[in-house]
Amino acid sequence: MADRSPDAESPDALRLALWQCAPTADSDRDDHAGVVAGNLERLERVMAEVAGRADLLITPEMFLCGYNIGAAAARARADEADGPIAASVAQLCSRYGLAVLYGCAERVTDAHETGAGVKEAVYNTIRLVDADGVTIATHHKTHLFGDLDVAMVTAGTTRAPVVDFRSWRLGMLICYEVEFPEMVRDLAIRGTDVVCVPTANMPDYDKVQQILLPARALENQVYLAYANYVGSERDLSFGGLSEMVGPGGIIDVSAGRDEQVVIATADRDTLRWSRETWRYIADRRPELY
Repeated sequence: MADRSPDAESPDALRLALWQCAPTADSDRDDHAGVVAGNLERLERVMAEVAGRADLLITPEMFLCGYNIGAAAARARADEADGPIAASVAQLCSRYGLAVLYGCAERVTDAHETGAGVKEAVYNTIRLVDADGVTIATHHKTHLFGDLDVAMVTAGTTRAPVVDFRSWRLGMLICYEVEFPEMVRDLAIRGTDVVCVPTANMPDYDKVQQILLPARALENQVYLAYANYVGSERDLSFGGLSEMVGPGGIIDVSAGRDEQVVIATADRDTLRWSRETWRYIADRRPELY
């Protein structure tokens, strides 16, 4: 059963721009500040392009620092919660009147000193900044994928956020996390309408976009917005196929293997109709499992 076609002009519509881009060509260079500055410039160009056409722009995973960069570079390019990267993105959001969900590395220092000194951790992070430049949610990746993630960042320990955004409820996950049914179901139970997923998925795992994401959207009655890289970074290649999946499990909008921005619309009437038809959340019996 296909989702009904959403009307982008409806006041109950939410327009999402999924930016499918390649990592910067020089992401492994030692000029760490220069890499971040270059990615901020790329971000501004795309924001200028989609401003007025979308309510929210979603970048790939760890976009501002690079993904396959190693622990030393991740630490060197990491931003504090109120650091210069956060300030720069806030200014861009205010300038273009556009919300952004972006990936970066974030440095967190434990306030409790120990005999070994102050504890510091670097997290794979996404931040949601509204059109006024206010950071309204942050999430640290909890499920790390393979040796690359484990060697580079610390696993997050807090529940994925669900936040109010333009009368919608947005849930936030990072890449591998969406492949765990418990995480998406938890967001759905807490009232999520749209699950937003910055990612860095490889062609060997295309089945995530082809099979798993439609199943996640259908079984949880949510929209699912997935923004991936293309191209390569060091020895890692990315598969693109960014997509928006509707609550009926149908891929509404999808990208190919090239760089592009795709704009998709979540529609309130479609969501309401689908939830009346597919009653998985309403008919749950959690006392049995």
